[in-house]
Amino acid sequence: MIDWHSHILPELDDGSRSVAESIYLINMQKAQGVGTVIATPHFYADDESVESFLERREKAFELLKSQLPEDCPQIKTGAEVLYYQGISRLAGLKSLRIEGSRLLLLEMPMLRWTEYMLRELEELASISGLTIILAHIERYLDLQNEDTWDRLYESGFLNQVNASFFIAFASRRKALSLLKQGRIHFVGSDCHNVTSRPPRIGQAFEYIQKKLGGDFITQMNEYGYSMLEHK
Repeated sequence: MIDWHSHILPELDDGSRSVAESIYLINMQKAQGVGTVIATPHFYADDESVESFLERREKAFELLKSQLPEDCPQIKTGAEVLYYQGISRLAGLKSLRIEGSRLLLLEMPMLRWTEYMLRELEELASISGLTIILAHIERYLDLQNEDTWDRLYESGFLNQVNASFFIAFASRRKALSLLKQGRIHFVGSDCHNVTSRPPRIGQAFEYIQKKLGGDFITQMNEYGYSMLEHK
C-alpha cells in the first residue's frame, strides 16, 4: 500500500515537529499496511525558491533517515505544490516531482477555478512532461462543475483523495462511487501529527476492501507502483 500524501518530514512545514514524531507516524503507517510513504511537504512559491525548499527538504530527510529503523516503509520525497497563476513558468518545477517518477502533487485553491486556471493546468501538463496529481480533490468537488472534472480527466490529470473521504459516514458512499468510476486514482493519509491528524489510511482501505474486495485493492496497489516507476 502507498500513502500518497503525508507530512512526515520533521520540522519542515506544519507537519511533524520532531524526528521522534516522524518515526511514530511512520510506525503507525507500517502497522496499517503501508509499504511506501510519499513525503509531500508544502511548497509555496511566494515564500521561497525551489532551490531553498529542496535544500531544507534534504536536510529534514537526512535527519530522519539517520534514525529510521531498518524495517520501516520505503520513503520517497516529493512536494505538495500550491498552484498560483504563472506556475507553468516556474523554473525548477520538475525538481518537485515525486522521487523517481514524473508525478507532481498539486494543491488547488478553494474556489471555483477559472477558465484561465484550467488552461494553465492543461498547458502545464502538456509542456512540462509531468503527470499532475490533484491533491485531496474532495475539498474542491462541490466547487467545480462536472464539465471541469471531465475536462481534466480527459487531459490526463490524476486525482488523490484523503483517507478521511472514505472514513466519514457523510462522504464514504460518494468516495466509493468515484473510485468505482475510475475518478479516484490515489489515496493518501495527509497525516500531519499523531494527535489531531494521524494517518488513518488503513481504515480507508479496510472499507474499500469490504465493499470492492481484495482484488480491487491489489489492482490499486499495482497501478500505484507502476506510476511510481514510470519515468
